[in-house]
Amino acid sequence: MSAAIEDYGIIGDCESVALVGRNGSIDWLCWPRFDSDACFAALLGTPENGRWLLAPASTVKNTARRYRDHTLILETRFETEDGTVSVVDFMPPRSGHSDLVRIVRGESGHVRMAMELTIRFDYGLSVPWISSVGEELLHAVVGPHLIVVNGGTALTHSDGTIRADFTINPGETVSFVIMHSPSHQSAPLPISPGAALAQTERFWLDWVTHCTYRGLAADAVERSLIVLKALTYAPTGGIVAAPTTSLPEEIGGERNWDYRYCWLRDATFTLLAFMNAGFQSEAVAWRDWLLRAVAGKASQDQIMYGIAGERRLLEWEVSWLPGYENSKPVRVGNAAATQLQLDVYGEVADALHQARKGASSVPEQSAAIERDWISYLEQIWMQPDEGIWEIRGERQQFTHSKVMAWVAVDRAIKDFERFKLAGPLDHWRALRDKIHQNVCQYGFNASVGTFVQSYGSTALDASLLLIPLVGFLPASDPRVVATIEAIERDLVVDGFVLRYDLEKSDDGLAGDEATFLLCSFWLVDCLIMLGRDDDAKHLFDRLLHVRNDLGLLAEEYDPISSRQLGNFPQAFSHIGLVNSAVNLSRAVGPVSQRTDTEPGAMAA
Repeated sequence: MSAAIEDYGIIGDCESVALVGRNGSIDWLCWPRFDSDACFAALLGTPENGRWLLAPASTVKNTARRYRDHTLILETRFETEDGTVSVVDFMPPRSGHSDLVRIVRGESGHVRMAMELTIRFDYGLSVPWISSVGEELLHAVVGPHLIVVNGGTALTHSDGTIRADFTINPGETVSFVIMHSPSHQSAPLPISPGAALAQTERFWLDWVTHCTYRGLAADAVERSLIVLKALTYAPTGGIVAAPTTSLPEEIGGERNWDYRYCWLRDATFTLLAFMNAGFQSEAVAWRDWLLRAVAGKASQDQIMYGIAGERRLLEWEVSWLPGYENSKPVRVGNAAATQLQLDVYGEVADALHQARKGASSVPEQSAAIERDWISYLEQIWMQPDEGIWEIRGERQQFTHSKVMAWVAVDRAIKDFERFKLAGPLDHWRALRDKIHQNVCQYGFNASVGTFVQSYGSTALDASLLLIPLVGFLPASDPRVVATIEAIERDLVVDGFVLRYDLEKSDDGLAGDEATFLLCSFWLVDCLIMLGRDDDAKHLFDRLLHVRNDLGLLAEEYDPISSRQLGNFPQAFSHIGLVNSAVNLSRAVGPVSQRTDTEPGAMAA
């Protein structure tokens, strides 16, 4: 039986992330990048597909874990009949190669420990060649990868698994370090675990000092911001949607996707989260990644890219992995990269708009890219698309897509007016009015009295909550009020919001899914705008309680089974938490004014 998704914590070095189970097993790690082949893939298979177990050999009576304050250093405390021991897990900031460190500390009694390290690159398929360099030092080589294993006690190996058995006494420490390096290079020199721990703690403590947020749920906001930092690929500034692939939206179902890439859709929300909390350098890095990714011919731009801006994200299935709790297929790559999703034009324009707050000028390259985008958008905005939820069925005229096309033109007009940039402003104003009229005429279904998922449909969609959040219509508009109330009535399960009604919507996939956490945060924001602050605070508090004991959120939550589902941890969920907390705290003003607030400034 697989561990529950919420039973995992993460550690990372801002280039990759490892998932650490409550039982002391690291079951997922892609090395050396977020999108590299996994060398620990037990999360989607069995221990034979790669994992690193470090835990008491005897029965554990109680387990408690926490992050060391203001860091991504994970401490797990095991109580047994023989005594108590803690394991400290972390990945130091990189200095040419990547390290993963595990330090065992004896607290009381005499605890027998078991360490089993099974390295399997190629998503759990390839067994390395292991050679002993010394009693406590081994090399594991497979293809382009070299893993150096350094133990604080004697190491043995057989059948592709490295083992150590030892007893830890009060006050003692035993450390293990694995290091990744290209196999054609010389093996990296061993590091000092103690020095690496101090360096890692100092890195996170220094980073957190930049946080200026002091409002509601400050601890939860800080933890979410640390997660977002951990999901940032430091060399480029790109932020992955999640560090995992194929964790299911429905146990046993086929809604299993690879999220180890960067979605343009995340742009505005991510910028707001970082800027509102004072992290200007992270916002600048994300903005710069965004401009590099979309540079080129507008008609060739995509809705997602690799962490360095790669465009070819070919999707294939890993046939040898059974999937999390037999949820197949396990996918690598994402075919949605080739889809038409009109909403991303609005998200990019809004992100640039946010980035320009307080700036005195706009670089011509940025303005030229935006002119090209609006020109191309004018040609395609009336086409059906796959929409925000990336359907794999027939394209539709999604209302949200049209709303975001309006946002793209609206934000371009505002910025070109403000900075006196050269552009066909009168023409754009007419286009903006045309899109707005079209959405109000066809996106609103008078027979049901609400905005609907797509033109001619009667189905609701949680993305309609963004209509007031992006300023398309005020929250007080009767059509908006009716839509929000209908979503509360028909798309809410035990207080949490579904993306859409699967019975009325054809998304080209079989099966079901749980409530979508980001949509629930959108509802929080809408309730604030309606003046229903008590309802908003109540829902926000419930969402905080969905987090696991380490403060982490997946993509979805099943209130029936009380389980988190989908890829984990999910950037969008943590972004929603940060922005809703800011809105509840009135730190920078309500979401409806996000185009007028001044959270920070970058010249974009």
